[in-house]
Amino acid sequence: MEQVKLTRRSFVAGATAAGALAALSLTGCSGGSSEKKDDGAKSDDGAKGGTLTGACAYSSTNVNPIGNSSALMLAATWHVFEGLYDLDLHTYKTYNALAADKPTKISDTEYEVALRDGAKFSDGNEVTADDVVNAINQNMADATYGAFLEFIKSVEAKDAKTVSIKLKYAFEALLETRLSVVKVFPKSLSEDELKTNPIGSGPWMYKSINGDDGGAIEFEPNPNYNGPKPASADNMHWDVLLDDTSRTTHLSEGTVQVMENVPDANADQLTAAGATVDYVQGFSLPFLMFNTVKKPFDDYRVRQAFFYAIDIEKLIKNAMNGHAAAVTSFLPKNHANYHEASTIYTYDPEKAKSLLEEAGATGMSFELMVNNNWVKNLSAQIKNDLDAIGLNCTINETKIDWAKFAPSDSELPYDVMLTPGDPSCFGNDPDLLMSWWYGNNVWTTGRTCWQKATDGKWNELNDLMQKAREASASDQQGIWNQCFDILAEQVPLYPLFHRELATGYQADKIAGFEPIATTGLVFLGASCK
Repeated sequence: MEQVKLTRRSFVAGATAAGALAALSLTGCSGGSSEKKDDGAKSDDGAKGGTLTGACAYSSTNVNPIGNSSALMLAATWHVFEGLYDLDLHTYKTYNALAADKPTKISDTEYEVALRDGAKFSDGNEVTADDVVNAINQNMADATYGAFLEFIKSVEAKDAKTVSIKLKYAFEALLETRLSVVKVFPKSLSEDELKTNPIGSGPWMYKSINGDDGGAIEFEPNPNYNGPKPASADNMHWDVLLDDTSRTTHLSEGTVQVMENVPDANADQLTAAGATVDYVQGFSLPFLMFNTVKKPFDDYRVRQAFFYAIDIEKLIKNAMNGHAAAVTSFLPKNHANYHEASTIYTYDPEKAKSLLEEAGATGMSFELMVNNNWVKNLSAQIKNDLDAIGLNCTINETKIDWAKFAPSDSELPYDVMLTPGDPSCFGNDPDLLMSWWYGNNVWTTGRTCWQKATDGKWNELNDLMQKAREASASDQQGIWNQCFDILAEQVPLYPLFHRELATGYQADKIAGFEPIATTGLVFLGASCK
């Protein structure tokens, strides 16, 4: 019987105080170092046979690679599409994907990138610089990814195989990492094709797509792929199973080789069935999000009261079986850019009551909208803790329809939301992680609506974030620390804890597979046994 591996991998920043990319330290408690080297070299000659199989914990029908942020479909894009550079989610290092080499530096604010010789989309057409320029421009204009790419001034095709990129300011240390969020597709694709069955230049291509709960995504190798990570099986099949029991059954019975998001309650069942369960510390977290333009949630004291009212240690013990760490800053403690925030929330019901009284919100009634995935298991205790300080909390467990929380002149239809998130699937430098939830994008123009708040704190934060982007490497950390302090004080959207992500797999059925510290499954380099 395999033992549960309590693998606590260090989650380090994509940008240290010196501004350089750092890798994840991959140390397994059960057997020494398991560091995975990737120098971008061609790792395989092609498919080895069989079908790679996985059980996915999230659903989505959005296959469009532009601005994709769903846990399910973003993982799919890692296999179907390429950027100029791609991110190895095991190490957080980039490697050459469509790019033939690293960017050629023309000046501090101008670079050129040559495309890989012979790169083709799965339909057989060559990838051109025009395709890359179109993809970058569309993602720059996207409400979700735009904040990641705001440092780009312009991009154009120098010739058919060379892309010229001009920046607003020097950004060399993170240029490749940020370019990796842009996945390239044929410029000729229509909007409908992007939304239904897009094609890319990656090692896999879509065969059929049903991302609804109970559906499946079928992949087959891209016969035209000539990059560093070719498909290593004849087919790949992902079952979309939101129900924890269903995913557990699929893995324990060997219906799939890999299971995403193992519930702690099912770990022993899986190991008894011969599976391995790895816990990997990362940036995965549940958060409370407030409608910051709706009274009384426009008052940061009310928002703070929620965090003082919730017994996080009890929540971690009972709901997470200890596989999480209480928040002492926006970043987890093992992040290289960690800074202990000036405001730390410990269980203090009396302080919560005092804050509500100061804000004139004692005894208020409100709805807690709860996403119907793993965070629903947290909601009962959260409600009890909030009710215990005199609030009247009604839980609305639902599948979040994010379209309802787009920027609007009308007040958004929610009070407080409990839902999970993890932008480290795009990268792990502090600026990116903050930009995801607090930048000039849909999160702050809609959703939290924090950009519309009249207290000026969003402007203060974003001025500091911009200052850090343009600062010398030695000054960045101090500026980021000020940002972390603002977030901890204002909590428009803030984590309850940083979670260890559990992935289960049948080691006797799959080779070369390794869990990652973020949502999604990566089968690149994996093969059937």
